[in-house]
Amino acid sequence: MEKVFSPKLFGLIKDGSVKKNLSKDILAGIVVGIVALPLAIAFAVASGVSPEKGIITAIVAGFLISFFGGSRVQIGGPTGAFIIIVYGIVNDYGLDGMIISTIFAGVIMIGFGMLRLGTLLKFIPHPLIVGFTSGIALTIFSTQISSALGLTLTDVPGSFIGKWGAYFRGMDTVNWYAVGITVVTVLIAVYMPKITSRVPGSFVAILVVTPIVAFLLPEGAVTTIGSEFGEIKCNLTPVFPSIEWDQLSHYLQPAMTIAILGAIESLLSAVVADGMISGHHRSNTELIAQGIANIASPLFGGIPATGAIARTATNVKNGGRTPIAGITHAVVLLLIMLFFGKWASLIPMSCLAGILIVVSYNMSEWRSFRSILRASMSDVVILLVTFFLTVLVDLTVAIEIGVVLAALLFMKRMADNAPKEIIGATNMDSDVLENYKNLPKGLGIYEISGPFFFGSAKTYCETIRNLGVNYDVLIIRMRHVPFVDSTGLKNLRETILQLKNEGTYIVLSGVSESVKKDLLKGGIGELVGVENIYPKFDLALQAAKEKIEEK
Repeated sequence: MEKVFSPKLFGLIKDGSVKKNLSKDILAGIVVGIVALPLAIAFAVASGVSPEKGIITAIVAGFLISFFGGSRVQIGGPTGAFIIIVYGIVNDYGLDGMIISTIFAGVIMIGFGMLRLGTLLKFIPHPLIVGFTSGIALTIFSTQISSALGLTLTDVPGSFIGKWGAYFRGMDTVNWYAVGITVVTVLIAVYMPKITSRVPGSFVAILVVTPIVAFLLPEGAVTTIGSEFGEIKCNLTPVFPSIEWDQLSHYLQPAMTIAILGAIESLLSAVVADGMISGHHRSNTELIAQGIANIASPLFGGIPATGAIARTATNVKNGGRTPIAGITHAVVLLLIMLFFGKWASLIPMSCLAGILIVVSYNMSEWRSFRSILRASMSDVVILLVTFFLTVLVDLTVAIEIGVVLAALLFMKRMADNAPKEIIGATNMDSDVLENYKNLPKGLGIYEISGPFFFGSAKTYCETIRNLGVNYDVLIIRMRHVPFVDSTGLKNLRETILQLKNEGTYIVLSGVSESVKKDLLKGGIGELVGVENIYPKFDLALQAAKEKIEEK
């Protein structure tokens, strides 16, 4: 059994991978550090705290997540998913409350890892994740309208509808300088990757816009970080909150929200990274590392942290292959903070708003959102309920109700699809047993038994992937699969694509009409070919034999 806590870095040092990839990792870390700077500042400001807290989080948490983590390439730091949570906690409990809640969340995340709950991710349905991620994206976008338009509003309500009401009432205060800066920032951030992926668009936008504001526009024409928060301070001294022990229970709910969201976000990021490097992260180790980081970050003045999918992908694309890249990114941010922090105070707030607008668009997962809307009614209900609760009520409520609703709808689907009678074995099944004895070399068979849903999809697909690479042709039997949900379709689609890239030919058998309809909606037919989805095993077996003979 895998150890509960076994950081990837130490094993990679022993096997020589760190030494082998050192120069590439350092270069990747420098690029990621530059990418992380504007995002760290923007996430902190949007969360209602001073900009240096975002940089401190990226330095402290980023270093610890890479040093102790269970992923080779995970980059940790502040993320957009936490903006709404941190903003709410700071408003309700103050900075001390945010520090206590984050430390409490870190302890909970370590507990998750120690209890081997790293496989928690497979129990979270894909529509629920898309629902609250899209909801967070829309909420982030709504918080940036005031800065993007340069509105002079004194009291903006916390609710989504209240915010937009205030924006419309304040439209007569639009600052066209701010609007221009926002538009230029968005255009640079969007189109820069089409010119080169080596230099981050958000960083280029800051380098272009900030001197224009500082030297060409009238003084005070737009709000800057300096006019809003003062100079960015380089302060990494420990911060100890004032704790009222009898009030600790008040921090349980925000701490649990941070812990659950941080666990989901970090493991999602690690899974995405695994797919990009054909690796395998250690989920329990990753959770413990995230917990350590979230205990340390607030003690140095930071905010909650987790694995950052965009920065992790940037790391991989730039050649990062060991945790040295993540450690380098933290060191680069520290050096920037020490020597260039005072210049960051000149960055316009509307520039940060433009960066966050692009971030919110990238977070929105609108393609997945649209795809799920064409799926089964239960998936659509989970998606929309989670989305609207996230936007209109609260992320904590959205996750709680979304999980409960997913469980209830799953139980209903199981009841609706339960067999009403027992069907005896047919002659065809007896023939199949004989055929199993004389299978041609290179042919593998795997049978999925039961519903292919969010709770079983990951396990099934891992087995299919590990089995399939050993064969030229793999038959996946689905005669006992009553239904497949969006999470199952997503996992199966990714697994079949990986096997196709490895040269394995896939044939599906025993597929019912209702399951076939879902498979075609989910794009499986395009991957395996509609002609390779058979209702009976003997037809699939014949097709598989013919394919092997061709090879």
